[in-house]
Amino acid sequence: MSRRLLLRRLVSPGRRVWRLWCLAIGEKAGRHNREADAIAAIRTLILLSYISTNACIVAGVLRHWNN
Repeated sequence: MSRRLLLRRLVSPGRRVWRLWCLAIGEKAGRHNREADAIAAIRTLILLSYISTNACIVAGVLRHWNN
């Protein structure tokens, strides 16, 4: 098995997961794949900030539940 084919097999599942994640967070935006990937990365960062903010809010509520 050539080195290039081995590299392609190792990288391919990651690309496939990235493409599925991009489709899950919204439709493809941008004129080119590189631009669409950048937009998906920004959307992912926004989603992670929402999740971490909500986790902090829930932690604060649980901490002061019986006070």
